[in-house]
Amino acid sequence: MIIEANGIEINAEVRGSGRPLFLLHGNGEDHTIFQEAADVLSAEYTCWMPDTRGHGMSRYEGELHYDDFADDLAAILEKYDIRDAAVFGFSDGGITALLAAMRTGRISDLIISGANLNPDGVKKSLKIMMQVISLFSRDPKVGLMLQEPHISDGELAGITCPVLVLAGSDDVIREEETRHIAAALPHSELRILEGEGHGSYIVHSDRIAKLIKVWLEGGRGSHGDKEDIHCD
Repeated sequence: MIIEANGIEINAEVRGSGRPLFLLHGNGEDHTIFQEAADVLSAEYTCWMPDTRGHGMSRYEGELHYDDFADDLAAILEKYDIRDAAVFGFSDGGITALLAAMRTGRISDLIISGANLNPDGVKKSLKIMMQVISLFSRDPKVGLMLQEPHISDGELAGITCPVLVLAGSDDVIREEETRHIAAALPHSELRILEGEGHGSYIVHSDRIAKLIKVWLEGGRGSHGDKEDIHCD
């Protein structure tokens, strides 16, 4: 479906019934990375899977900024009068989820995976690779990651809903960054998933669905901050 919100047209797939659950993809991706997860989650939740502006079928030719991504999400929540929303954000989607929670009280639960607060939150090898790609392609999506975000601890402290903070032990996000995010949030739980990379348990995988379900159904505080993700 095409949603007119915040002055642009946003493509989104909506599946299932029940409590609204938004699934936000990462940089250079689109909502289809969540098809396997939505197969599981849509049995209990209404899964909203938008393509971020400038991604997938959400056409946009202007500059890309995380603040605009967050404003787009807040506008969708307002347009459809969605309340008590749960939001899962992966990578850039995690950044968007944090920023959106600062803008609206319509979000009641956050789950973020592989997010960072500033460009230095990623490992040096990834940053060098992005710099090289940017030199040759001038891709605005890569430029976005090199220049943003800039989220302060004070801004994180203003997020009052519970937040599950995830990352893989082999993530491209520095573990110190992930731990810093969890520590700065007033109501958070941290899980570093042993043996997992940035998106190995998320992209075209139903394993993230199982983690989301456990969290939203009250399975909080039952794990240490280091966890083996085997979900058989």
